[in-house]
Amino acid sequence: MPGHTENEITVNAPLDLVWDMTNDLENWPQLFSEYASVDVLERQGDTTTFRLTMHPDENGKVWSWVSERTPDRNSRTVRARRVETGPFQHMDIHWEYSEVPGGTRMRWRQDFAMKPDAPVDDDWMTDNINRNSKIQLALIRDKIEQRDRQSRGVAARAN
Repeated sequence: MPGHTENEITVNAPLDLVWDMTNDLENWPQLFSEYASVDVLERQGDTTTFRLTMHPDENGKVWSWVSERTPDRNSRTVRARRVETGPFQHMDIHWEYSEVPGGTRMRWRQDFAMKPDAPVDDDWMTDNINRNSKIQLALIRDKIEQRDRQSRGVAARAN
């Protein structure tokens, strides 16, 4: 059965800041703890094709793949998919942003299936994505909230 995950977090910061920071692909290695580098390969309209490279895993293996990502600020959504699927038959990602009391809710939904010869199955990958998404979302929240506090402090001192 294909894998499906949904994870979300509320960031105590304005939607524009959350949107801008999480859609600044070149800055993802500073936002996510798992990415070593992002290389933009092509921009066509609103769609960006890019290579993500992770830090080495516990066995020293470096994972890398090509994805494409299309943000739509009007609908406050982002659609992404792996172009180089690696062990996945497919990997589709949908991000949603909404203003809520207390800030901005960011929600990640991932739909995927592992190839039959992949080293792990759909259930294992579902658990792995859910576990890691919680870690990454918390890191992202903390970094955005820190940036928001810093910018408010600068604005307050300027007045």
